Amino acid sequence: MKKKVDVVLGAFFGDEGKGKIIDFLSTKADLSLRCAGGNNAGHTIVVDGKKFAMHLIPSGIFSGATAIIGNGVVVDPKVLLEEIKMLQESGVSTEKLLISEKAHVIFNYHQEFDLLEEEMRGKNKIGTTKRGIGPSYSDKMARFGIRMEDFISPKFASLLKNNIENKNKMFALYGKELIDYKKTYKEYKKYADELAPYVVDTVNYVHNNIENGKKVVCEGAQATLLDIDFGTYPFVTSSNTTIGGILNGTGLNASNLGRVYGVIKAYSSRVGEGPYVTELLDETGDKIRELGHEYGTTTKRPRRCGWLDLVALKYAVRLNGFTDIAMNHLDTVGKLDEIKLCVGYQDASGKVTTDYTTNPDKLKDMKPVYKTFEGNFDITGVKKFGKLPEKAKVYLKAVEEFVGVPITLIGTGPDREDLIVRK
Repeated sequence: MKKKVDVVLGAFFGDEGKGKIIDFLSTKADLSLRCAGGNNAGHTIVVDGKKFAMHLIPSGIFSGATAIIGNGVVVDPKVLLEEIKMLQESGVSTEKLLISEKAHVIFNYHQEFDLLEEEMRGKNKIGTTKRGIGPSYSDKMARFGIRMEDFISPKFASLLKNNIENKNKMFALYGKELIDYKKTYKEYKKYADELAPYVVDTVNYVHNNIENGKKVVCEGAQATLLDIDFGTYPFVTSSNTTIGGILNGTGLNASNLGRVYGVIKAYSSRVGEGPYVTELLDETGDKIRELGHEYGTTTKRPRRCGWLDLVALKYAVRLNGFTDIAMNHLDTVGKLDEIKLCVGYQDASGKVTTDYTTNPDKLKDMKPVYKTFEGNFDITGVKKFGKLPEKAKVYLKAVEEFVGVPITLIGTGPDREDLIVRK
């Protein structure tokens, strides 16, 4: 049976340009699914010269696919409604937007707890976006969470009251301002009423569509090295951002999956705290940041920039089973005189390895082993792989040979049309 579900995952620390790849694949898809994370993540889509910063709604909505927010997502209803309004005012239909009844809701007390917990970490802060994502997932696992099906039901008031009473005991303990139940209920009940028409049983909806031959694209949030289990813990997000999160966040099964695209940039970047072996704290790093416009979609924070890390990419390939790699920003590194690829890690004893570790204490002592390539090539307007400059091909081949996965999609610029599709 032909596989009906393609998956798009970030290979490193997020911000690899997944939105562009999802947007392209969604032109051939009937359904576009968001599987994990919350409004701490963002995809930037450029359509007809206009830039859209998406935080919750699947990027496939721009291609006319049914856009589904899966059960693995935590939803800030205020942010979601703002996003819906923004799309509608821009002429983008939201009639085909669906929200899983099993998705959990982020409330104001989650955001306050996010601030409190980061404060409590002191010097060990992890760089959270303070959007309430972690505390919402914590409530989910502790079975205090309020799901969309509860949010739009008559029992919402009692569930919210119970949660706020319990949270306020904690806030009082730490001398923080208490949450006003009546004010909170009034605000969020309005959100619930507005979102109710979008809430459905997405698990059966998706499977019924697959069984009827429909094509599906799944988009992961953040990326592999931010996975709660397999990332650089504790400097990670609060959900599974690897292939397992796709299944848990949608209700799909392993036999549904087809191609798995790992998205990378021709360099690398990271936002927030945590180890980053190939980070460049020099003029080259600054130049990459400016050439690549490396500022957070959600937070606007300047991203830490460095060379592409093939040791980490091989780890991502092993975890996710990438069948294809999609590389963005090849045009950006082409503007540099020389480009480097990290092909190994050297520890304090001088031993070199190509096996990635997520242990922060070990990573901080690792030194990158580089291979250098020629830059100064221009790929503006190139539509076919064969037309790429030879120096660009040499660089791409080195990546493919190291990780054993073909690079089949190559971003050549910011617009949705700036993409080489390699057969």
